[in-house]
Amino acid sequence: MSGDGGAPEGQARGPRRLGMLALGLAAVLGAASPRGAFAYSEVTVADGGVLSGTVRFSGRPVGHDSMPVTQHQDICGDRKPLEALTLGPDRGVVGGVVLVQHVARGKRGTFDVVLDHRGCAFAPRVVATMAGARARVKNSDPIVHSARGLQGQITVFHVAIPGKEQEVDITRRLTRPGIIRVVSDTAPYMAAWMIVHDSPYLAVTDERGAFRIEDIPPGDYRIIVWHEGFRRRGTDREGRPMYEAPHTLTRAVTVAPRSTATVAFELK
Repeated sequence: MSGDGGAPEGQARGPRRLGMLALGLAAVLGAASPRGAFAYSEVTVADGGVLSGTVRFSGRPVGHDSMPVTQHQDICGDRKPLEALTLGPDRGVVGGVVLVQHVARGKRGTFDVVLDHRGCAFAPRVVATMAGARARVKNSDPIVHSARGLQGQITVFHVAIPGKEQEVDITRRLTRPGIIRVVSDTAPYMAAWMIVHDSPYLAVTDERGAFRIEDIPPGDYRIIVWHEGFRRRGTDREGRPMYEAPHTLTRAVTVAPRSTATVAFELK
């Protein structure tokens, strides 16, 4: 299924609408198990299986917008593209997040993610990690950058990094599963997403729209693919571009012992 914010073209109520979308998505992605509070346990997975597949775009072509740069043009350039939908070969969707739901026991999480300010853009645009895993915000540009992470209407982190190659650890800010929208205080064309899952069973689609998740305990699972949304719905009062609600695609999949389950998703 997919979600569409349905907002009229023109001025959108940015922070309030963003908060409603993120809260709704938290329910869709299922931060907690049906039994209540969810706690993940690390165990040895001796007969785990693999989930692999692709996410491809089958909808109508979408135009690519850009925004003017009003400061630091010598470093940032004159305009910045808005890359809400990036396609690779065969219309593979780059930056979709694949989540295996409600895995209570499984492999050890080994995430160490970095959200970089690079060329006056967040890189990568979509970050996926596990709650409690190491996470940092870095600045690779020779100017002051900031990053503000919003989970619903709550500010999860807010950092300013003045120097090149400096970074701030935000691990303690990402202790709960959810969806975090990251924006810049001074550059409205800069945006990113951080998806925090309750287990290490996740992946972000690569430049071909492909993904692979290994060492999954055998069983029946609900798989969710999340994409940020790409149809423009105006701007907020701070000049940031606003888009439709993020899309979610779901599929029931059986993972057999020491086998590979392959699945294909279509984003429209």
